[in-house]
Amino acid sequence: MEGKIIQAVDIGTTKVAAIVARQTPNNKLEILGLGKSPSFGVIKADVINVSRTIDAIKSAVAEAEKQSGITFNEVYVGIAGNHINSTQHRASLMREDYNTLISQVDIDKLIEDTYRLPLPPGDEIIEILPQDYKVDNIPSLHDPKGMVGSKIEVNMHVITGSTTSVNNIKRCIEGANLKVKGIIMQPIASAAAVLSKEEKESGVALVDIGGGTTDIAIFVNETIGHTAVIPFGGESITHDIQSGCRILKPTAEGIKVQHGSTFFTEEQENLIISIPGVNDRSPKEISMKMLVGIIQARMEEILDYVNHHINSSGLIDQLNCGIVFTGGGSQLKYLRQLAEYHTGLDIKIGLPNQHLVKSKIPDVDNPIYSTAIGLIIKGLENSNFEHLEVQNVEKSVEKSKNVDKKEDSKIDDSLPLKKEDEKEKIKEKKEPKPNIFKTLMKKTETKVGQWMKDDLLSDFNDINNTNNK
Repeated sequence: MEGKIIQAVDIGTTKVAAIVARQTPNNKLEILGLGKSPSFGVIKADVINVSRTIDAIKSAVAEAEKQSGITFNEVYVGIAGNHINSTQHRASLMREDYNTLISQVDIDKLIEDTYRLPLPPGDEIIEILPQDYKVDNIPSLHDPKGMVGSKIEVNMHVITGSTTSVNNIKRCIEGANLKVKGIIMQPIASAAAVLSKEEKESGVALVDIGGGTTDIAIFVNETIGHTAVIPFGGESITHDIQSGCRILKPTAEGIKVQHGSTFFTEEQENLIISIPGVNDRSPKEISMKMLVGIIQARMEEILDYVNHHINSSGLIDQLNCGIVFTGGGSQLKYLRQLAEYHTGLDIKIGLPNQHLVKSKIPDVDNPIYSTAIGLIIKGLENSNFEHLEVQNVEKSVEKSKNVDKKEDSKIDDSLPLKKEDEKEKIKEKKEPKPNIFKTLMKKTETKVGQWMKDDLLSDFNDINNTNNK
């Protein structure tokens, strides 16, 4: 099968999704398999029960493998939850040889240094996202590679999380007989699936309303500006319906999906929802006005948090494309109208279909799969980056070999030599050239020695002549 095969597992609060895709010749993605299983071991996007989560992963993976005929091995997995935090860090690097071009090696050094940041006990760095660079006195650079300079500075967006939560995700994946290829923050993945390059460049906030959390990622000038996790999502709405209407949780979820609305209209004034009785219970009737009131109250609370994070980021004036909502919660009726009224920004409901080709799997572009598809896209980007690094290393080695060959070729003159002549030529090259000063000294020493020898012979002859007399 042509094209790279990428696999991912999205561990959510209400579902676990396993997905496998192939890169097409036009750099799109073809979804080959998609499996989904209810998630019972996760609370607010944080793994609580490892064994139950492992069972859910195995079930979802088995379905995806059956659809695609491809065995899962190494997977990309998302992470979210209340333990996620983000901070800004400015790193700098002084280059020894400032006349050489800045390369990925210099960028990697800056990232490696950032991984040494002191963190609170029990936390670790999940992801480091460079924002903008400065080379010497040139600021606001998107990519400094190919430039020359003595000092590189960069603003980093550092995402941290609980080591325990990270290890629990790894335990779940490994417990399902899989390997973790990479861990990616869920809103970053969803953004990759839903947002266009133009939206990221113009300024946009992505709001992914999942089951247990609502994740936010703000982009300006194609770089990440702010991330946040709100501890409320679609499951909070279901719980509110269950409590307010005094019904079972599965019934509340079904009503939310079928009749859920965030805004009350005149057409809904006299609508009544009939709920059949379960386990010998009497049937119930719920007014649409009451249901909308429950959903709207919780959704307005979520939107208040969204407003708070957008305002605290200091980027609200740069959000030319407003807010893009995705995730399961984005399918509630009239969400766009409520959000526009509440935030004062342009609102769009984002579907994860812009990177996909037509697939045999139905409903694959549903917003509930935005994170799963985004994990595939980010995994493909990482795979291409690793391939590029390997190519650069190979080119560097080849360049080194060529330099060595050039050094060896200096032995040759202009014409090809026979083997004997080559040996003789090498021997001549290796023998040191005579030193003129040493040659003169040697000649001088020879002459002085001859003069002393002549003087001694003359004295010896004079003594002999005197004795004979």
